[in-house]
Amino acid sequence: MKRRRSLGLFAGYGVELEYMIVRRDTLEVLPEADALLRSAAGRVVNELERGALRWSNELVRHVIELKTNGPTPALIGLAAEFSRHIQEINRLLEPLDGMLMPGAMHPWMNPDTETRLWAHGNRAIYAAYDKIFGCRGHGWSNLQSAHLNLPFDGDEEFGRLHAAIRVILPLLPAIAAASPVLDGRVTGLLDNRLEFYRLNQARIPSITGQVIPEPVFTRRAYQEVILDTIYRDIAPYDPDKILQEEWLNSRGAIARFERNTIEIRLFDVQECPAADLAILQLVVAVLKQLVGETWTAWADQQLCSETALAELFGAVLKDGRQCEIGDPKYLSLFGIDASRMTVGELWRRLAEGIDPGEDSETWGPLRVILDEGPLARRLLAALGDAPDRDRLAAVYRELCACLEEGSMFHG
Repeated sequence: MKRRRSLGLFAGYGVELEYMIVRRDTLEVLPEADALLRSAAGRVVNELERGALRWSNELVRHVIELKTNGPTPALIGLAAEFSRHIQEINRLLEPLDGMLMPGAMHPWMNPDTETRLWAHGNRAIYAAYDKIFGCRGHGWSNLQSAHLNLPFDGDEEFGRLHAAIRVILPLLPAIAAASPVLDGRVTGLLDNRLEFYRLNQARIPSITGQVIPEPVFTRRAYQEVILDTIYRDIAPYDPDKILQEEWLNSRGAIARFERNTIEIRLFDVQECPAADLAILQLVVAVLKQLVGETWTAWADQQLCSETALAELFGAVLKDGRQCEIGDPKYLSLFGIDASRMTVGELWRRLAEGIDPGEDSETWGPLRVILDEGPLARRLLAALGDAPDRDRLAAVYRELCACLEEGSMFHG
């Protein structure tokens, strides 16, 4: 069989959006992903092709993932496609008194008592994870994200794309944070999902590293520095080698050489696909400029250490768009001559300087995010500092309506 040639830089995109299934009346998590897939396919399946998208299971039974059915040539128009599938899923969930809820974490789920692991098909993988890490905490069963897959063809394209992605990763929570509530309370963090994401496999630290990938820019170096280290470290816990695959790597962006893409994982899922796709379009527009060396040379981008980038990432997790960048060298990577600037100001400058598309699908949601803050900020504005269960339910019910209607949430 002739091997298919890899897509080149920005020649295609893969998008994945995860949603939790909840009860319509109480908003409690509803572990019925298998029943949903059965109603659509006629039997329980792990994945279902549904035209332009696929539906698939995740680790737990109250989460369903929607993703593009292979690479798509453009991001424009995808929001409407995802919205159509969300509405179809909501119709299928009606007999179960269920519906989809957006946002990256359920605001009051108790994972110790409410987690139900997927029990079909590829359950051996999930069982192996559960045996090693115990998959009943928030860091496993209460995380919903958006992923963006970007292709490359050959070592040079991989190196250029990986360098650019590393540069932008620390900034993503400032526009994509959507998880400010945990265990029924406001925690003080805008992105609790990523806080759990970076800590939930601490038993084997090399799996996540510092979230920001190491500065490696060839396939061979990536294999030796990152993947071989992970496989060696997990081997005593995984004698059957069930988990020793590229997807075990849990950095904020991971290389998938099996399909020649890099998958960015640091996006919280938003209130509706229009918001997710607007963020992704802006990020792609910035990455194109970095890869094309519009502002700075590829060699300069490679010099960023994962430690410095990880420190910035941690600060953005805490302070969001108010986080101040005091590193002129970092700002110069984006063509900015300044000694300091907030992350919010940087994103606004990037959005104004790069046109990610003239369509209202992109600019309408982006204006809300840039003017009112990420979804986490807007949720906090609606909730107040100490919301009770009734207030949480009212706001998150409105969030569910945004998902069904494809509309933005305003605080």
